[in-house]
Amino acid sequence: MATKVKVLGVWCSPFVFRVVWALKLKGVEFEYIEEDIFNKSTRLLELNPVHKKVPVLVHDDKVIVESLVILEYIDETWPQDPLLPQDPYERAMARFWAKFADEKLMQTAWKSTWTKGEEKEDALKATKEVLEKIEGELKGKSYFGGENKYAYLEVAIGWINYLIPIWEEIASIQFLDPKRFPAITAWKSKFLDNPLIKETLPPREKLLFYLHERIKQREIDATIRELAETKLEN
Repeated sequence: MATKVKVLGVWCSPFVFRVVWALKLKGVEFEYIEEDIFNKSTRLLELNPVHKKVPVLVHDDKVIVESLVILEYIDETWPQDPLLPQDPYERAMARFWAKFADEKLMQTAWKSTWTKGEEKEDALKATKEVLEKIEGELKGKSYFGGENKYAYLEVAIGWINYLIPIWEEIASIQFLDPKRFPAITAWKSKFLDNPLIKETLPPREKLLFYLHERIKQREIDATIRELAETKLEN
């Protein structure tokens, strides 16, 4: 019986990107099921009752959640073209940088797009400090995995190459100054030129429109909260 693999995802999610990239890089056939994060399906809630989020990987009757956990499951289940290095120390470092980018970079960079004033400046400064750490790790290498353009970190933090420029455009700011971050800039060009990556990225204009709308809604929600607080004070 053929192995059945399904991925529940959302078209604009960087966490979903990495799962799709890993499966495609390993040549694993799968069914992609689009979810609506604002109207979550019964299927999603049943498969991921703890977090109620995407991505979800379903392999036969086994359900795996959390994108970085899913990457390791994929790598161990389909060992061809390994993502993680064999050396234990190098594996630990790859996991560290993936977690670092998720926890430190994604939040501060996104925050820079919708905050204002001092809060925005602080988020922008923090984002560049994180990028400097990543630049140092990549310096002198073509890819995080050396010459392996399909290594774990390429898949885990490859979202930087597509989303950061879009966030820059939305907020009219610059994170990735080519002079300050030459290694990341060179890596970004190589990564986005990969046909397999290109075919899985969402349409740029569609994503720009979606994110603009998200930011507008956030501003509306903030205004409503301020008015409500003012009314309570009076």
